Amino acid sequence: MIARLLAGLGCDLVRAAGVAPVHRVLDVAAGSGNAALAAAELGADVTASDLTPTLIERGRQAAAERGISMEWLEADAQRLPFADDDFDVVVSCIGAMFAPDQAATARELVRVCRPDGTVAMANWTAGGAMGRLFSLLERHAPTRPEGALAPTDWGNPDHVRALFGDRVTRLETHRRTARLDFAGSPAQWCALYRASFGPVVETYERLGTDPKLLAALDGDLLRFASGEYLGPLGGPGRYEFEYLLVLAKAGA
Repeated sequence: MIARLLAGLGCDLVRAAGVAPVHRVLDVAAGSGNAALAAAELGADVTASDLTPTLIERGRQAAAERGISMEWLEADAQRLPFADDDFDVVVSCIGAMFAPDQAATARELVRVCRPDGTVAMANWTAGGAMGRLFSLLERHAPTRPEGALAPTDWGNPDHVRALFGDRVTRLETHRRTARLDFAGSPAQWCALYRASFGPVVETYERLGTDPKLLAALDGDLLRFASGEYLGPLGGPGRYEFEYLLVLAKAGA
């Protein structure tokens, strides 16, 4: 459900990466395939990889419904089962940023990309709305040791440059905004994300059944949704999430 609402983000990433029919493309941590499907619709030879079998199956169904032929594979972004220099373009749309070992993930993204090929990512930033949501969830049910890297560190240009290092010959970063049009109220947004957005679902699960803890999270989530809501109170409205577009050229 959330992926469908943000479907345009995958299309934007594929466009920025310059994907063309002649390219062999890998989508890493593809989820249900927003970027992968967009690349395949352009005529590229696409492989979508993800750790979650359920999301892969949903992606397969979406591809079949749209008459798209592509490969789906269960794989870990930190240990990709592909040969060196195997793809012309490697993309990850709000996916690889969640792999725990960021250094290993950066190495793998470049390793499987041919020399002078393109590595393209869309990563939520810490200062954007999604970064604020993750901080809210972390306050209620911490999951990371103090000082540990956060997924939104991938939204910091300096951190990304340090991760890729001299494995890439050129690296560009651009701050952009993903727009989520939403016809419902902030309360309805909360209900949708509580039912369908993995980080929110997992936070509620970690809190268990304690009514005080659950009520506190309910209140903070509604305040967040109300504060980030853009548009007239009666709708339709929208949410805007800042992300970092990363475009890199793989080295030899």
